[in-house]
Amino acid sequence: MKGLGWHRRRSRARWSDTAALRAAATPKAGIRPCPWHRRTRDAVGYSLRLRLMLVFTVLALAMTIIFLGGVQKAIAMGWREAARPLLMDYVDRLVEEVGTPPDIERARAIVNRLPIHMHIAGPKVNWDSHPEQPRPEWMSHAVRSDKRWLAEVDGQKLLQRVTEDGHTIVFGLNAMTWEQKPRIAWFTLTALLLLTAFAYAWVRRLLSPLEDIRQGARRFGAGDFSQPIALPPTRRPDELHQLAATINTMGEDIHQMLEAKRALLLAMSHELRSPLTRARLHTELLPESADTQPQRDALLRDLGEMARLISDLLESERLAGRHAALHREPVDLLSLAREVVEELSARHSHAHHVAVRTDGPADQMPLLPLDRSRMRLLLRNLLDNSLRHTDPALPPVELHCTWDAAGAVVVRVRDYGPGVDPEHLSRLAEPFFRPDTARQRATGGVGLGLYLCRLVAQAHGGSLHFSNAAPGLLVRVVLPPASSTSPA
Repeated sequence: MKGLGWHRRRSRARWSDTAALRAAATPKAGIRPCPWHRRTRDAVGYSLRLRLMLVFTVLALAMTIIFLGGVQKAIAMGWREAARPLLMDYVDRLVEEVGTPPDIERARAIVNRLPIHMHIAGPKVNWDSHPEQPRPEWMSHAVRSDKRWLAEVDGQKLLQRVTEDGHTIVFGLNAMTWEQKPRIAWFTLTALLLLTAFAYAWVRRLLSPLEDIRQGARRFGAGDFSQPIALPPTRRPDELHQLAATINTMGEDIHQMLEAKRALLLAMSHELRSPLTRARLHTELLPESADTQPQRDALLRDLGEMARLISDLLESERLAGRHAALHREPVDLLSLAREVVEELSARHSHAHHVAVRTDGPADQMPLLPLDRSRMRLLLRNLLDNSLRHTDPALPPVELHCTWDAAGAVVVRVRDYGPGVDPEHLSRLAEPFFRPDTARQRATGGVGLGLYLCRLVAQAHGGSLHFSNAAPGLLVRVVLPPASSTSPA
């Protein structure tokens, strides 16, 4: 029981953490929404896919920058030894082809044949092949010499020639050749975006088993071992496949341990019943005398408490199983509640003051298909808990039954005692949990009563809720309509 309760508390804790994250990400009325950059940062920090894509993108950019920088540096270093002599020789040949003095028709033919810019200045010929274009960059003094791709001195040696008749011929690349082809950049950008989208889709498909693993771990944490984590068929199992298989094995081991513990607890409870019955029989056969009567009554009371504890343990294990057998029959909750009040009158002197009420005539309350013995157990534990924490001088305990047109019934049990600390409300229905850690006899049993109430309500398809009524504690049992309650 303790191990099962621990796993369920861990599951509720994980669920509360997830709910808190979703609530923090969901804007509420009257609260300023979170800025977009913070939402983006939180999304990247939460999503493993986005972080992997970010790492891949940064790595690709870094590799591209390093590669281009290295290639550019290598070309610059080999320029003087390889390309520089070839370019100087080629420029000399172009000057010879233009002639001396320069022939404009020949110069125009060269410009039409090659993607170059030619400027001729001298005493007889002044001609510019592209007057609308700016001067070559190496001739622009507005640009720092250390930032030019070609220094001024190098430009004069490589791309500038002076003929014998005093004409200066300057060569340069035709900028319009590059400006007329902007589509290449757009094609490159589109290809990069497509590759990024393909990489994201591939990473998403690669990490898709993580969602199945998360759902499976949540089921195991909640105590549901009926459905293992789905393992997709693959030729070569990867790390995620092996992780899912390992978690499935762990779930099977935990399930077997819980089943073995449950079987051991049931066997011990059954075995303890026989010696308890014999001890009670021997106690009742003791002579009733004034000297032994107090000891006899105390022993019978202790044996009765042990018998009830064993019965509660057996009942909790039966109801906690996946196949809780309920013997359903039409039950009148009001009549059953009054019977339970009469039964508790023998233990609590103020039990006959319990107020059993409804919103309408008692004969109009629908009969629900319930397990009579289990509902008696639920009402007895709820009323016994309220009577134990209510002083006879305070207002009496109230039991209120309401129902709607669909047939759903809500049972409310309220006392006027000290109530429960708010941090303990969510744990009241856990097995063996009690706000009073001293576990005194006057303040209750071992902490199975409200746990059994929750199991009975859940076995009938309903739910159990606790809240402070200021003063006192309010317990709500919600039972669904007969049409929505599936038979066990």
